[in-house]
Amino acid sequence: MSWWRRPRPAPDAFAHLDAAPELALHDLRVTIDGRVLIERLSMTATAGQLWCVVGPNGAGKSTWLSVLAGLRSPDGGSVTLDGVPLADWPALAMARRRAFLPQTLHDTFPITVYDAVMTGRHPHLARWEWEGDADASAVDAAVSALQLQSLAQRDVRTLSGGERQRVAMAAVVAQEARVLLLDEPVAHLDLHQQVAVLRLLREGCRKHGWLVVLTVHDLNLARRFATHALLMDGAGHTTSGIAADVLTAEHCACALRTPIAEVADGCHTALIPGDSDDD
Repeated sequence: MSWWRRPRPAPDAFAHLDAAPELALHDLRVTIDGRVLIERLSMTATAGQLWCVVGPNGAGKSTWLSVLAGLRSPDGGSVTLDGVPLADWPALAMARRRAFLPQTLHDTFPITVYDAVMTGRHPHLARWEWEGDADASAVDAAVSALQLQSLAQRDVRTLSGGERQRVAMAAVVAQEARVLLLDEPVAHLDLHQQVAVLRLLREGCRKHGWLVVLTVHDLNLARRFATHALLMDGAGHTTSGIAADVLTAEHCACALRTPIAEVADGCHTALIPGDSDDD
């Protein structure tokens, strides 16, 4: 066999990656610069759930998400994925099990949209191995799901912020991980595309058993699409659980430190900023 076509690892070495995922936090503590962001948080997220994480700017949502991704060590407590501590996961197995989308993207060299989405397939390739039919099929499906067909041959550096965000999401989808940790995946998107991306994630949870954890600022989008939610106030206090129980006007007003009212038209309800005594 030639040096540029090494065999992929045996499938049974990663057979457990097809099982339903579970992410468990036990007494988690997260701090930054001496400030407590999370204090003794215990929760379990499983396949089919879409978690929205809400909190004010600087509350530590991105930091917390990087801990869940295994990119930062907690300051106390533990995080396990499928019952295994994050630090014990081999890098390749982790990349196949968990996809992570950071909040900030940097494009430093020219690459087409199609090739940028293909980077999501790297965990499935052996060293020096060329992409195969399965990789092309996964990329084509992701490009279609994010409505990027007309942009496939564009240089990513020529895209708008919203278009580049959709390319990053397509790479996550092409990775075919069962756990998706996404830091503001609908940032820079217009409302139509925000809804389209969240629908895609919800369907992935329902039909394919994805476990999705994402940060978001829009309370009403979170209420519409999330099955579960985590509220952070940036001072160590959290509220987590079923989205309908967590994302209430009272809880959100407390965490976001601003008056919030719930309004209804008989069919729909929405959370909006309320009147402040200081106004």
